[in-house]
Amino acid sequence: MKLSARNQIQGKIVKVTKGQTTANVRVDIGGGNTVTSSITNDAVDELALTVGDTVTVIVKASDVMIGK
Repeated sequence: MKLSARNQIQGKIVKVTKGQTTANVRVDIGGGNTVTSSITNDAVDELALTVGDTVTVIVKASDVMIGK
């Protein structure tokens, strides 16, 4: 799959928590860092996402904030 988004990070799913309509998918991206994505339960099912899967986190945003 080719995408125009440049912010692509490889990682492994460490937790999938489904709610009523959305799920939180936590991805270990290495170095003690994790990224959590909120996606629909349907997306989790369609992609057959499970703990241990290797995935690509794709970040596409119009605003990126930095705090210190």
